[in-house]
Amino acid sequence: MLTVASDVEVLARFGRALADPIRCRLLLALRRAPAYPSDLADALGISRTRLSNHLACLRDCGLVVTVPDGRRIRYELADERLGHALDDLRTAVVAVESDRTCADDEEKGCCRP
Repeated sequence: MLTVASDVEVLARFGRALADPIRCRLLLALRRAPAYPSDLADALGISRTRLSNHLACLRDCGLVVTVPDGRRIRYELADERLGHALDDLRTAVVAVESDRTCADDEEKGCCRP
């Protein structure tokens, strides 16, 4: 049975997807255009196995979908609005002062790349 996720669950899934730099790079690549796994692995400089794990996470989070293309599978954003949301988030964060970190950074190291 399909259920509608709560707003909090949706945001938590989106946050989990964005928590990893490779998944962020994947989302940004797919924002530009749909792509095949082999092309994404080459563009990101990672193994196909590692890429597969990240794509599975993004699928589970509901952010990307697979589209059969003959004998191949192409990946794309699940909804074009996700590309706009990524752009909005990226530009909003860029507007934050670059020399500022969160209050927990010293204690937890949570904001370090």
